[in-house]
Amino acid sequence: MATVDSFQLLYGEISRSFNPYIETLALIGALYAARRAVILLRDCCALVRVHFLPRIIPSKKLTQRFGDWAVVYGAAETVAKAYAEELARHGVSIIFVTQDHTSVRDTAATLSQSYGVETVVVAADFSLEKAAGNPIKEALRGKDIGFLVNCVESVASPQSLIEMPEQSVLNLVNKNVAVATLMTRLVLPGMLERSRGAVVNISSGACSKPLPGRVTLTASTGYMDHFSRALHLEYSYKGIFVQSLTPFQIASSEQQPSSSTPMSRPGWFVPKPEVYARHAVSTLGVSNRTTGYWPHTLQYGLMKRIPEWIWVLGSRMLIS
Repeated sequence: MATVDSFQLLYGEISRSFNPYIETLALIGALYAARRAVILLRDCCALVRVHFLPRIIPSKKLTQRFGDWAVVYGAAETVAKAYAEELARHGVSIIFVTQDHTSVRDTAATLSQSYGVETVVVAADFSLEKAAGNPIKEALRGKDIGFLVNCVESVASPQSLIEMPEQSVLNLVNKNVAVATLMTRLVLPGMLERSRGAVVNISSGACSKPLPGRVTLTASTGYMDHFSRALHLEYSYKGIFVQSLTPFQIASSEQQPSSSTPMSRPGWFVPKPEVYARHAVSTLGVSNRTTGYWPHTLQYGLMKRIPEWIWVLGSRMLIS
């Protein structure tokens, strides 16, 4: 009995000596939990502000806020084509810039008939280097260009860098980096003269984490994302809104002959192109860096919180 009493007495003395440390740890835990709660509340408020309020609260017409014409490069991609159609639905006329005019000719005709807007298709051979900009400059002359939409070309299937033909690598980098930068250089001066306009660079959520078999896509989308943020920093105070759109997977009802995007079934996290475009256009002037679609923003938030070493380990297991 005396042994039990001695143990209880010893345990009580030890507990009392550790009380200050326990209280300190409890305070640290409470502060950490409060900090996480504040961050969660901030993210929820940002989600509502970017993706829901613009669709509820009416605003000025896009043509009044930015301009009457949009220049779209990369419309062979499903998401860019849907984005151009959404702009046309708002009364914006479209200039399609493409290397193969047959890929967007039918789209241009459909938009003119369906929405009563003007459409122009400019065939530009970017292999001609500086001379490639001449037909584009001619098409821009005298028009109130309010939008520039650049879309990154996707990769059909996972492929390691050494498996890609050298010419394919050069073409992909040229289209996704050099040409998109050149298009911005050609359109931006007119926007600066009018002190208004929007540059929208559509890349991919692949820029948030490295993906196996997508080296060139991850790198080029990362460039477009940082390019957009740098442009916004440099020209936002001059009335130019620059937005980096980083969508995740988007469904395609049918495989386009000129598109390299694989088919996928629509769902909550895989929206139809027209659904995504409707959400993305509503974020114009609201957020300069967004996925454009709120379920994709949830995906991005989850990916961002996964430690890099866990992501790499999981990717290697997936490859094996």
